[in-house]
Amino acid sequence: MLYSPPYNVRPTRPVLYGYFRSSCSWRVRIAFALKGIEYEQKSVNLIKDGGQQLTDQFKAINPMQQVPAVTIDGITLSQSLAIIQYIEETRPEPRLLPADPKQRGQVRIICDIIASGIQPLQNLYVLQKIGADKVQWAQHFINRGFEALEPILKQTAGKYCIGDEISMADICLVPQVYNAERFKVDMSQFPTIRRLNQTLIEIDAFKATHPSCQPDTPDDLQA
Repeated sequence: MLYSPPYNVRPTRPVLYGYFRSSCSWRVRIAFALKGIEYEQKSVNLIKDGGQQLTDQFKAINPMQQVPAVTIDGITLSQSLAIIQYIEETRPEPRLLPADPKQRGQVRIICDIIASGIQPLQNLYVLQKIGADKVQWAQHFINRGFEALEPILKQTAGKYCIGDEISMADICLVPQVYNAERFKVDMSQFPTIRRLNQTLIEIDAFKATHPSCQPDTPDDLQA
């Protein structure tokens, strides 16, 4: 979704509207960090006052009333993968998609499994609707997705998800493992996913963007 803001002032730095614990926002933070792009963060608290994403003010930025949204190059983008793909196309170095078309296809499969097949089924909006059974619900759908990802990654992985080059697949994987750990998923079932996550989480771009160290991270959750 592409949205033109009602003003003509182009900011000097991109502005990320996000939330510290939003896995989709974290994907974009990782991409910015890997690309070395400086940006401003504006917190959209998904809990406070019933959810700041539901205000008319934020609806003018993203009609879907979800984070993340990014104002960049005079436009506003929403949906994390669309944002990352735009960044990749306009700021191609270092690349987040492999040069080889077959490997690019593998990256997109992994990204789509996570971004379409796992995360939307355990995001905050859905879990609020589920109510008391939310933990079991989240565990079920994360397990189901990881059961598909584990054999795929066993075939494609080197040091990272696709060979030895960091890609969008890695950007999607780490925040989803964070969610899995939050919901007490038994990660011993998924040794390849666990190994990749342990490697990636030690990289500066993943460390610096972790939910535990963001400007809007509550004091009791800070690292």
